[in-house]
Amino acid sequence: MEKAEKREVVASLQEALAGAGSIVIAQNVGLSVAAFTDLRVQVKKAGGKVKVAKNRLAKLALKETDVADISGLFTGPTVIAYAEDPIVAPKIAAAFAEKNQKFVILGGAMGATALDVDGVKTLATLPSLDELRAKLAGLVKQPAQNIASILVQPGAGIARVLAAHAEKSEAA
Repeated sequence: MEKAEKREVVASLQEALAGAGSIVIAQNVGLSVAAFTDLRVQVKKAGGKVKVAKNRLAKLALKETDVADISGLFTGPTVIAYAEDPIVAPKIAAAFAEKNQKFVILGGAMGATALDVDGVKTLATLPSLDELRAKLAGLVKQPAQNIASILVQPGAGIARVLAAHAEKSEAA
């Protein structure tokens, strides 16, 4: 690879890693092309990306970002998975690692916080931003429904009393 190409790769990685909500670094020793393609498709569908880069170039790219120093994780054949949503990359990587023993999570980063393997797995168990937004919308909507039912209750009570009096008057 020529120097100009290397600069482009480093610049591309810098931009991608700087804008990522979370980054997962994993080893892929002996992973089949089909399995790796499956991983790429899963991450892409969720809004993230998977890259394979030379470790030296990845370390150079990390130096110029605000991301935690995780350069020690770049040993051997590594894969970088990242996404804007901080939960996407860890969730998909952890699920993929459970199915494929040749894909081993080494750690990662979430902004300026370095994550070990357990940290990545903990992030994987959290709900995604979309799931949290849906729950929040449900919580906001529920009190409005409760208020509406409370406001309707007195009117319904009066209507039942009047109906009972009307039936009583007709019966007499």
